[in-house]
Amino acid sequence: MLTVAALRARWTGLLGPFVALCLGVALMSMTALVLVSAQPRVPDRYAGAEVLVLAPEVQGIPGTFPERRPWSPARTAELTERLTALDGVTAAVPDRSFYAQAVVGGRPIGEPALADPQGHGWSSAALAPYRLVAGSPPVRPDEVVLDRALGFAPGNRVTLLTATGPAEHTVAGTVDGPGFYLADPVAAPLARGVRLIGLVLADGADPATVRSAAEQVVAGNGTVHTGADRAAAEPPRHTRTRWIGMQVLTGMTTLAGFVSIFVVASTFAFGVAQRRREFGLLRTVGATPGQLRRLMYAEALAVGAVGAAVGAVLGSVCAPAFGALLVDAGFQPTGFQVRVELWPPAAAYLVGLVVALLGVWSASRRAGRVRPLEALREAVLDRRPMTRLRWAGAIGSTALGVLLTVLLVGAEPDDIVNYALYAAMALTAGLALFAPVLVPPLTYALTWPLDRLSGATGMLVRRNALTAVRRTASTSAPMLLTVGFAVLIAGFVATTAGAYASRDSAAIRAGSVLVPDGTPGLSDAAVAAVPGTALLPSTVYADPPPGTAPTSPPGTAPTSSVGTAPTVGVTLPAGVARQGGGAGVPVAVAGVEPAGFAQVNGRLRVLSGDFAAFRGPDSAVVTAGLAERLGWSAGGLAVLDLPDGTAGQVRVAAVVDDGSIPAELLLAREVVRAHDPSALTEAVFTPMAATGQDGGADHPALGARLVGVAEYAAERDAAEDRLVRLATLILIAVSAGYTAIALANTLLMATVHRARELLVLLRSGATVRQVLGTVAAESALVVAIGTALGLLVSTVALLAIQSALGEQFGVPVELVVPAPTIGLVVSGCLLLALAASVLPARLILRAGPGAGAGYRVE
Repeated sequence: MLTVAALRARWTGLLGPFVALCLGVALMSMTALVLVSAQPRVPDRYAGAEVLVLAPEVQGIPGTFPERRPWSPARTAELTERLTALDGVTAAVPDRSFYAQAVVGGRPIGEPALADPQGHGWSSAALAPYRLVAGSPPVRPDEVVLDRALGFAPGNRVTLLTATGPAEHTVAGTVDGPGFYLADPVAAPLARGVRLIGLVLADGADPATVRSAAEQVVAGNGTVHTGADRAAAEPPRHTRTRWIGMQVLTGMTTLAGFVSIFVVASTFAFGVAQRRREFGLLRTVGATPGQLRRLMYAEALAVGAVGAAVGAVLGSVCAPAFGALLVDAGFQPTGFQVRVELWPPAAAYLVGLVVALLGVWSASRRAGRVRPLEALREAVLDRRPMTRLRWAGAIGSTALGVLLTVLLVGAEPDDIVNYALYAAMALTAGLALFAPVLVPPLTYALTWPLDRLSGATGMLVRRNALTAVRRTASTSAPMLLTVGFAVLIAGFVATTAGAYASRDSAAIRAGSVLVPDGTPGLSDAAVAAVPGTALLPSTVYADPPPGTAPTSPPGTAPTSSVGTAPTVGVTLPAGVARQGGGAGVPVAVAGVEPAGFAQVNGRLRVLSGDFAAFRGPDSAVVTAGLAERLGWSAGGLAVLDLPDGTAGQVRVAAVVDDGSIPAELLLAREVVRAHDPSALTEAVFTPMAATGQDGGADHPALGARLVGVAEYAAERDAAEDRLVRLATLILIAVSAGYTAIALANTLLMATVHRARELLVLLRSGATVRQVLGTVAAESALVVAIGTALGLLVSTVALLAIQSALGEQFGVPVELVVPAPTIGLVVSGCLLLALAASVLPARLILRAGPGAGAGYRVE
């Protein structure tokens, strides 16, 4: 009965925990449903084949997703012949795929991914469930079958862009699915290495029996899959997309859980401070500390049960739409759909109850320590806002934050973000604990303008803030957390992106750069249109020299240097380095013209050997990290399996510093092109400027454009930067949303608790407008104090980040303070704070001056 009565009397103070738990459980329910549904699926293009034979899998380090290792041409032919001869198999079809893109109106259409080629040989159509809906299969070299959704009809002419360049084709037919299908003899020279062979079965054939027979044929040189196991053929980019999405969702859910606990804990702690007189009265009439603790737990459990139930239902209803948004944002692969099941929302509901109980734990202990004499307490004056324990915590946290900030300046690039976050967390905790000391001077500074506009209002706002210092500090703490976190994360992302662009721009010795325009890379025709130094990324497979023991265990992958090189910004596909015939390690390779590459690369640092010896198809340049792992050295031989599965060897001309070249291995461009017909060029570095070149054309070739070096450096990681920005916005939105709830709920509780005080002001002669103006000014002051402290924390951390990046890269780094983010977060919190304080104050004042001292809010 006491719990029910308390809930009825204090329901306004429990709105914050209710909303926080409701949203937290809804978020956890949606995330759980997405994660349960985010499983590999059979690619549509292979759904028509009941048995798939896949090339050997390559093991990668977490966060890398290399493609399978292709069979050699001889092994592909042998497997195809032997698999075709199996009982129940009508055809064994090697999947020969290549880059292809239609050109409409003089521009490439669609957004193909380099790792998901759309061009295929016609025989591959048997592996897909697509039907030929019009026309006939391609027979002549200039014929193509394509998706009817493109709007072409049999007999139409279409320009098809491949790695060699654009070519005119006649539409022989259309299918009801994506892709461009050429005659097999035409597709074979364009295709990359074969990694999949699909088996077309006769009517009535048993897939399990065929699978057993195929496994004997493959004999460990690949894997055989049927049924749902065919999802193993999913493109690595889809696996990577799902992995990125999982990281974002996990971070978002973890943040929501912790912030939910924070909101519940802060709300109940604030409620205990306001209800000390009530608890003192209960102690006076005989209530024990244990009974008060049980009262708090009962209130939290009641709020948690209702809020978690509403959140679980809300999350289940919104999960499909949430999944669609994740696909649009690039955090889930195309075709992903959410499956609604019972156990994820149920688990989220139980987690919500646990969060509610954890949040009230500290407050319940504080309530149990209330003494009966507290029943006589009337004033809210804080006589000792800083206790010894609080002083110790504030000094310790601030000192730790300063120390981490100093260490941040000399940190390695990979450690900068960790030091920055830890420093900001320590400084935030320190300033939050120091808030009772910082509130008075900030209050005087921020209320000074009010003295000029309205002396009485300014004085009243100032005295209220200084009288209840702890209340002011508690209500401003959510703003400190929100502004500090939002500005730090957004500023770090923007400052880091600008620093990398400045470093890369300074290291490129070129007048302009030819980059893809509407395509995933440059065709050979586009490269030939503008003279310069071309960069062709691909994959290779390498063995350590005989008798040399590799320095990394079999099956492990090296850390790629992609993203740290100064001259390119391509995310290179990973290859495999064989180690004594074992599993293998990923290696990235780039094909370049040696003399031109040395001229445009301003960061090249040779550790051993002679870069000038890198010339022709029989030499290579490797990074120090790769050489150490594989036991290579300058002047030695490196055995390679090339992208099409053929073998060869090159002499190591030079070993260079990690990060000074765009990959771990450099080969002559003609070698990469000869063995990877579908590879596309990442960029061409030209001696001419982007403006003032011959003709001044923005599009010197189909699917290409010339840009300045600075623009190229800024755009080089555009896709990755977009995902980082979206992830940042999601985390900021979750943090700011919960903080806004905490801020609004705290102000609502404080306003309702001050009902008698507001009515006294009204009875003393103040008008309703003056009282509401005072309430609004106090809320704005709380927001301003929190904003000032948050900006102090984030600015200190960002300045240290700027200094660290400048020291590491050796170039001036511009500090980017995200003004739009600050304005959006502060304005949103201010509007919510005003609504949470002014509206309930207006309802209280409607009772009029005669409401008296016994005014009570139900």
